[in-house]
Amino acid sequence: MIVLAFFVAHWQLSVFFQSFFLHRYGAHRHFEMSKGWERFFYLCTFLFQNASFLSPRAYAILHRAHHAYSDTEKDPHSPITNPNFFKMMWKTKEEYQGVLHGTITPEARFEGGYPTWPVLDKIADLWITRLVFAGLIVLFYVEFATAPWQYALLPIHFLMGPIHGAIVNWCGHKYGYQNFDNGDHSRNTLPFDFLTGGELFQNNHHKFGQSPKFAARWFEVDTTYMVMKVLAALGIIKLGPQRIRYPERPAVAQEI
Repeated sequence: MIVLAFFVAHWQLSVFFQSFFLHRYGAHRHFEMSKGWERFFYLCTFLFQNASFLSPRAYAILHRAHHAYSDTEKDPHSPITNPNFFKMMWKTKEEYQGVLHGTITPEARFEGGYPTWPVLDKIADLWITRLVFAGLIVLFYVEFATAPWQYALLPIHFLMGPIHGAIVNWCGHKYGYQNFDNGDHSRNTLPFDFLTGGELFQNNHHKFGQSPKFAARWFEVDTTYMVMKVLAALGIIKLGPQRIRYPERPAVAQEI
């Protein structure tokens, strides 16, 4: 039970900071916060993604390209242009590494507006840093695992950030229903999205890319946005407008 609770906690904290900080703040600037709070959440993202920490700059650039070229050959992660899940992950990894290490020059329009912390980014990208985090997780399992099958969860811990992104981009453009015709294959996969913190409302998000709220219909629940409302009420962040317009007719499931 301790190992499973640890896995669930790591999953939820990692996906929250990926959605809240990397995606809604870093890539889209859906809200504002002070420099102090920005550094705090930057550090939290590093600690909770740990071995699979994703650079805010590289994440933002790839995500902006994803919106600009959704489900075309220039989309860095689309299930429509990749034959399988692992091929899509590998293509994303190559483009991410290229942007991160300067071997790929992104379009100028995708640059800027994301948080930066060069010292922390450099530390996070070191193999020794990732190995230390991985080692600590392994030691936790050695201490608390009660069955051999639990060790099969370790690779997910080590690659949690990329796995979250791959699930969202694969499922969110392949399975589910559409509220809006966006000219791409974006879907809403889960009406109550606790698994990826609201990220699987891809159809809504591609329609209203600058809205901090990803849910659009009454039955859709965006858990990350719920936390953001609390943070806004506490004065920690300042939310922008929702920019959501509810569709007049019920959503109709459309399968690829």
